[in-house]
Amino acid sequence: MRKRLFFSIPVLFLMLLTSCNKEMGALDPSLFRVNPNPLVAKGGKVEAVVTGQFPEKYFNKNAVVKVTPVLRFADSEISSKSEVFQGEKVIGNDKQVMYKAGGNYSIKAAFDYFPAMNKSELFLDIEVTQKGKTYQLPSVKVADGVLATSELISTEPTEVGAALIPDKFQRIIKETQEADIMFLIQQSTLRSSETSSSDVVALTQKIKEAKDAENLQVAGLEVSAYASPDGGYKLNENLSKSRQDVTVNYLNREIKKLKTSVNIDSKFTAQDWEGFQKLMENSNIQDKQVILRVLSMYDDPEQREREIKNLSVAYKNIADEILPKLRRSRLQLIVDIIGKTDEEITRIAKANPSELTVDELLYAATLTTNVNEKIGIYKKAVELFPKDVRGYNNLGLIYYNNNMPDAKNYFEQALKLVPNSPDVNYNLGLLSMAAGEVDKATEYFGKAAGTTGSFGQALGTLYVKKGDYEKAKSSFSNASSNNAALTQILSEDYNAARRTLSGISAPDATTAYLTAIVAARTNDRDAVYTNLRTAVQRDSSYASRAATDLEFAKYFADSVFKSIVQ
Repeated sequence: MRKRLFFSIPVLFLMLLTSCNKEMGALDPSLFRVNPNPLVAKGGKVEAVVTGQFPEKYFNKNAVVKVTPVLRFADSEISSKSEVFQGEKVIGNDKQVMYKAGGNYSIKAAFDYFPAMNKSELFLDIEVTQKGKTYQLPSVKVADGVLATSELISTEPTEVGAALIPDKFQRIIKETQEADIMFLIQQSTLRSSETSSSDVVALTQKIKEAKDAENLQVAGLEVSAYASPDGGYKLNENLSKSRQDVTVNYLNREIKKLKTSVNIDSKFTAQDWEGFQKLMENSNIQDKQVILRVLSMYDDPEQREREIKNLSVAYKNIADEILPKLRRSRLQLIVDIIGKTDEEITRIAKANPSELTVDELLYAATLTTNVNEKIGIYKKAVELFPKDVRGYNNLGLIYYNNNMPDAKNYFEQALKLVPNSPDVNYNLGLLSMAAGEVDKATEYFGKAAGTTGSFGQALGTLYVKKGDYEKAKSSFSNASSNNAALTQILSEDYNAARRTLSGISAPDATTAYLTAIVAARTNDRDAVYTNLRTAVQRDSSYASRAATDLEFAKYFADSVFKSIVQ
């Protein structure tokens, strides 16, 4: 009996020792869940949470286990941050897992996105260190592929337009010249002191200039005759009408002397209460506010006049300072200054651009659709007018719109001239966004309020790149564009996405592809195939994308789908 007892003690010790040193076995994939699955690209990142379980009586008491999420694709792989767990007899600071009870855990996986990840597999690599020995457990596959729909966001010029700083060229510039002919109280006699005043002489001289100059043309001449509001209405009506007539007759005589013809429009105002109010508002007359209240309280002209005359002291000042200025005929001459024709500007821009003003030269660039001609004109504008920001900015815009180098160089030169220009900051923001420099783009767009560019489209695109779809939707507002529709798809607002896509004025391959995605997400098989065919017909590169795009995973085995993407 004693011999048997001594024999059993070493056997038990050996069994316990063997148990503590036994290598841990493979983990079943059913023990793991991944959210989201498939993985999703958002804001340039692929992030997921893997939840797992160590079964009861599995985790060796002396083991340290390192679990590393690894994304494998196309003969490459990329690892995320590892999580480390330890058995109950290990002295350390890692998360402890009990042998008998096992334990649940979660691991955050995060990767920078790039397109090769679309066809990929997420594994957990498991390394065990036990009593100084390190070994690998079989890797556990936990997810398939990356849904990269957000990466369809476009920074192309056709989707997010750059800002042109416009020229101020006007072919016809209207110039207005005015003069007043003053009359004595209750008279309509023209006085020579009035007809020979500098303003009246300058106005008639302008008519002569328009007659003699090829680029000047009288567009209108108007006479407005007035009487002051004191006196009866009938008296003032006749008086203002008479002042109108004598003024028009005088002008006709002067125009006849110039051997030209000008059509005169004329009108009269019997009692100029409007002019009276303006002069009162700008005066320092005593009781001014009282008089202005009278005007607001009474509409009847006679009642107004009685109330104002009751203010005896104030009325004397009104009669001396205000009323004489209302007894007049106002002359207004409008002359059109006619600029160069499009043909003239185009010819001079090619032959001798230095003869053009900066606005004429900038305008010349808008008259051609030839990219090289535009570049040549803007370069000449930069050379002739080096301190004008528009030449640099608009030259950069041509390079940007045509995906040519040097756009950044010209935008930066423009920014040196006008650091706070909304348009230049906006354009540099577009370049930064296209280069993936999201923080820099944010900084530039922060100074771009008021730009002539598509600011809402640009901000919406930027927010998608940041992964903030709610702000993106708000920025796009009611825009009908591929980027706006993509944002609605990412926000799972499929009805809105359909409306947006159907409202795009010039649908392209991306429009059709996005429509196919909406159809796939809403289980409309026929619409998937119809729109995929259209997308591939417009741009054959969409065939290879669709072939691995998890948006269409349920159709991968379908012969119709295969025929479209081959």
